[in-house]
Amino acid sequence: MTAPDSLPLHALTEDNLAAASPDLLRAMVKTFADALMSAEADALCNAEYGQASDERVNHRNGYRPREWDTRAGTVELALPKLRQGSYFPTWLLERRRRAEQALISVVATAYLLGVSTRRVEKLAQSLGVTQLSKSQVSAMAKHLDEQVAAFRNRPLDAGPYAFVWVDALTQKVREEGRIINVHALVAVGVNADGRREILGLDVATAEDGAGWLAFLRSLTARGLGGVQLVISDAHTGLVNAIGAVLPGASWQRCRTHYARNLLSQVPKSAQPWVATLLRTVFEQPDTDAVHAQMRHVLDALEAKFPKAATHLDTAQADVLAFTAFPREIWRQIWSNNPQERLNKEIRRRTDVVGIFPDRTAVIRLVGAVLAEQNDEWTEARRYMSRELLIKTRTHPNESQTSETTLPTQLTA
Repeated sequence: MTAPDSLPLHALTEDNLAAASPDLLRAMVKTFADALMSAEADALCNAEYGQASDERVNHRNGYRPREWDTRAGTVELALPKLRQGSYFPTWLLERRRRAEQALISVVATAYLLGVSTRRVEKLAQSLGVTQLSKSQVSAMAKHLDEQVAAFRNRPLDAGPYAFVWVDALTQKVREEGRIINVHALVAVGVNADGRREILGLDVATAEDGAGWLAFLRSLTARGLGGVQLVISDAHTGLVNAIGAVLPGASWQRCRTHYARNLLSQVPKSAQPWVATLLRTVFEQPDTDAVHAQMRHVLDALEAKFPKAATHLDTAQADVLAFTAFPREIWRQIWSNNPQERLNKEIRRRTDVVGIFPDRTAVIRLVGAVLAEQNDEWTEARRYMSRELLIKTRTHPNESQTSETTLPTQLTA
């Protein structure tokens, strides 16, 4: 393949530049990009294109097409090919977003180590990873690791963080010749300005009390404070870790995850009825009505499914912890659904990799995705109003009476 014609440099006249049409801008970008790639290829060959030289160490071997998305539009580039080895312009990668760079880095690492699957190899080829050298992958990984480390270790100085969502995602990693499961622990909070913020990320071998304890302690060491409610699924050891690290905070058990647990206690034919019955609890207008409806649901379940009634009665304080806060924010704090949407975006990237070459690769990719999401939340509208947050801190729930069942208070 021959290189497509570029715009001659002498055609970049003052009149053409003044017109600045999109076609001209794309041609200009292509001209300079082609010149830069040609110079880099000549440097690798140690001689200019077509030059007879005793110092030449390689030769050109045609071109391969590559689309490059720029602000001037999509530019059709012709990347020089070499007879020995390969050439790929690193600046094409550096202009990608952090998450894309991290994905390329992780896939490239797996590819170079020979642990990638067929699916990953095909993706690597489509991303141009086969044209990367080990030194290029190493340099890219170092750059990304520095960014992710700065993001993970930054001080949490935008508090108090009244509400915190935590969750764990299982990822597969190769260690000592075996494939094991590790858990990526992620925490999200609402800061004093009412905006969501990624608080932290860590990788634990087991999703147990020790892992959660270390994770929460690292957050408090960086400045996490003022937490009134932690929302999560019933992860092993998490509740005790919250009590040890965040004394006085309540725990809201995700209503969506709990509903699945409750349905497992009844026959499949009765599951639609039980699911509808449980939803009526969360459709009530105020705290008193919620607890009254919960008693009605317990009575209905006791008559038909005593085992399910006992299960719900044991969990009701944790499932209804949200009622201690203003009605306006119930929908935002009674489940882990906001965190699930974030998890979906993380899995969209990690599923491409499948099996990570090491734990550092997990942190690199997931950390880059979280850093980009945090940037988007910073510019997005507030998740909660400042007035509601102030009301939450001063008067958790004015309608709550002394007879109302309070959420479980976690103490050390």
